[in-house]
Amino acid sequence: MSGKIKSVLVLGLGKVGSLIATLLHETGFKVTGADLHEQAGLPFPTEKLDLSRPVGIKEKLPGFDAVVSALPYSLNLGVATTAHEAGIHYFDLTEDVRTTQAIIRMGDTAKAVLAPQCGLAPGFIAIVGAALSENFDKIRSIKLRVGALPQNPTGLLGYAFNWSPEGVVNEYLNDCEVIEDGEHKWVSPLEWLETIVIQGVQLEAFTTSGGLGTMGETYKGRVENLDYKTIRYPGHAKLMNFFFHELLMRKDRQRAGEILIYAKPPVAEDVVYIHASAEGWKRDTLFRDEFVRAYYPLKIAGRRWRAISWTTAASVCAVVEMVSNGSLPGKGFLKQEEIPLDKFLQTVNGSLFDAKGDPG
Repeated sequence: MSGKIKSVLVLGLGKVGSLIATLLHETGFKVTGADLHEQAGLPFPTEKLDLSRPVGIKEKLPGFDAVVSALPYSLNLGVATTAHEAGIHYFDLTEDVRTTQAIIRMGDTAKAVLAPQCGLAPGFIAIVGAALSENFDKIRSIKLRVGALPQNPTGLLGYAFNWSPEGVVNEYLNDCEVIEDGEHKWVSPLEWLETIVIQGVQLEAFTTSGGLGTMGETYKGRVENLDYKTIRYPGHAKLMNFFFHELLMRKDRQRAGEILIYAKPPVAEDVVYIHASAEGWKRDTLFRDEFVRAYYPLKIAGRRWRAISWTTAASVCAVVEMVSNGSLPGKGFLKQEEIPLDKFLQTVNGSLFDAKGDPG
């Protein structure tokens, strides 16, 4: 494949990482995967590597044009720093605010692209939100909602941990960035509860951490209200508040994650809901524009993948494509909201968001 990126090292070959590597391989990139454990049956070469050791990762980077981290957020800063020092492009999926802030500080001296937060939320949802806001003379609000849920929920929680329990627990406990009535602030998670209906399904949404990415800083002074919320089935927020705060599980995040994934293991039949909207004035008339979708499992490279896996993987792979083909800058920190939605959807992997998948 011609372009600025030809070879990619993908770190972490779990549910999402293996699909990221597969999609990039299918797109035409020369891909090598690395994981702590031996991997077999993948259509590209893989290596066993202790990914907790930055020295080991540093030794593998020469010869690659880019590295994509599908590792736990706690390891991403080490990988980003190593990639920055080596001058190769860096992409990840992190929702962790502190990790992103540290990577931003490297941007001024970067010789290649530093692109964290390339997943679904943060990531694709920011691209959509920015696109919706472009056509307004004055923006009143940008509201971004995303949820990855079982299609056929059971129990009072109505949930299954198809995503990292570590990441979900952080989203439920860390403070949330918002703009409210023009004021840039931080608010508590699991609050600001609202009702949403998508394709006749009643859902709820509430504040969680990290989903805005860098949009808070970008839109400060430009929008009256901006917030991100996670979508769940009704009653979920009340029960999670009970779990974390009344039972004090917030004091032991690791144990909380272990309990939750043991009680609510992953399911194959999932759905990803996206509900994004922008309100404002066009030629002195108030309008509301929306982007509302339900994404289902999709067959890719002969295998059926969960909705949360392919939407996350396709998002970061589309950004890699855009850096490679020159439709995005070739160096510096990359904000998701600066990525044009139309060009994103024209990439091989971005076009998957038009497919939506099969509910089964």
